[in-house]
Parts: sequence; C-alpha cells; structure tokens
Amino acid sequence: SARAIYDELNSIYGDEVPGLSTVTRWSKLFRDGRKEIEDKPRPGRPITETTTENIEHARLLIDDDTYIAIEGIQ
Repeated sequence: SARAIYDELNSIYGDEVPGLSTVTRWSKLFRDGRKEIEDKPRPGRPITETTTENIEHARLLIDDDTYIAIEGIQ
C-alpha cells in the first residue's frame, strides 16, 4: 500500500521523504502502468533555470539599457 511505502521511505530518509499524498499519487501512477520516474514532456515554454550566471547576464543587460523590455532579456 502507499502507506507502507511511505512508512518505509520515512524510516530510511526521515525528514527528506515526500509527503504521503505524493507517495500515494506516484503509487497509483505505477499501478496504472507508468514505468519511468522522469517527467513527461509538457507543452509550452520550457522553464529557465535560475542560476548565478543567468542573474548576472540579466543584470548586465539591464545596466546597459535600463529601459530594456522583458522580451529583450534572454
């Protein structure tokens, strides 16, 4: 059961374990035939990672042109 899986994960990982509702959802997905843990592709614009490099790049663009539009920061 999802509760048994959650309890086992909790005994191993403690505070780092996902919540019971997450374990329950994933348990159902695997029972229904899901085989991978990776996210499936989603429509729309991909999420950009927030990194020190990206922040510095945006800062330099804004310093160069304080009126730059959001579309110009890429």
